[in-house]
Amino acid sequence: MAWRSCAALLRLSGEDVLRSSARGGRWSHGIQQRCGFRKVSKKPESKKAEEELAPPHAEASEVAPQRRTPAPQVEHRAPLRSHRAFGRLVRPLVFTVGFTGCCFGSAAVWQYESLKSRVQSYFNEVRADWLEKLRPQKRGDVRKEITALGPDWPVVFQVNQWWNSLSEGQRTVTGIIAANAIVFCCWRVPSLQRSMMKYFTSNPASKTRCSPMLLSTFSHFSFFHLAANMYVLWSFSSSAVSMLGREQFMAVYLSAGVVSTFFSYACKTATGRFGPSLGASGAIMTVLAAVCTKMPEAKLAIIFLPMFTFTAANALKAIIAMDTAGVVLGWKFFDHAAHLGGALFGVWYILFGHELIWKNREPFVKLWHDLRTGGSGGGGADGGGAV
Repeated sequence: MAWRSCAALLRLSGEDVLRSSARGGRWSHGIQQRCGFRKVSKKPESKKAEEELAPPHAEASEVAPQRRTPAPQVEHRAPLRSHRAFGRLVRPLVFTVGFTGCCFGSAAVWQYESLKSRVQSYFNEVRADWLEKLRPQKRGDVRKEITALGPDWPVVFQVNQWWNSLSEGQRTVTGIIAANAIVFCCWRVPSLQRSMMKYFTSNPASKTRCSPMLLSTFSHFSFFHLAANMYVLWSFSSSAVSMLGREQFMAVYLSAGVVSTFFSYACKTATGRFGPSLGASGAIMTVLAAVCTKMPEAKLAIIFLPMFTFTAANALKAIIAMDTAGVVLGWKFFDHAAHLGGALFGVWYILFGHELIWKNREPFVKLWHDLRTGGSGGGGADGGGAV
């Protein structure tokens, strides 16, 4: 288990944010130093750029790129009027509910198809074994198959062997880690900076609010931020997937990213502190909270201080308390609202959400089965992999 290794970065995984206080349209000095931002004198922007990036009554300032690693442009927003600001949360709320429903519906269909495929593969293997007993394969045939792989077959064999040595959870999150790495590389392309800032950072004051709620959870500008988040996700993946199953885990993870972002939107709107946020910490906090809620007596330890151990329940309480304090006191370095929203969603899902959502998926699966088979056959398949 990876309990000791992952606990070291419980705090590090919270570095989910490039956010500002938006007081007077200025970023704190600490944020600029850590994230590579540098202020320059304001310059007039074109009318087209203002219409694309800034909603009414919003102020935009330019950020000069660094010489080697360009920093993303940052939108500075003046606080919106309360009635207009909360009205801008209607579309994100609809998107959150709709996307969450699509995630769990797709996961139910995915589980149905996986179960059907496994059953079909089992019968194919039984038939293949029966044919092999009737006509055993010769050694020469095996050599021909290896030769057909080409001169690089030892590398292919090693990669395949490494892949098979991974747990189901680690194989599941490999795609997530790869997607985060690709987006991180896109931040390094100067010509993509404007699009990355628009679609891969979430900000309730931005004109584009819905799609960044999902895309920003795969976005990291700092390599340390990316490495810390992916290390924690990798460490908790085996426990989370074995507890929820691959399909349900993906539904929870993707939904958690959008839910935590919406929670951040609501808190930013209520406090009037707008600013862009990015990172997978909100979704990872959901995974961490779900595991800690399901296994409260599990022992965790900080990797740099292995002599100090604590239970998963105490670790979760400390995380929630710290993020709650960050929201109430207005701490600006992390997006504590997104962390808190992710943690609360993870606790809620284990205590109530699994019963309300996942265990009631059978009518939807039966409907999919009827559509797939043209209305013939029996009831839908109800796969395993549940809590």
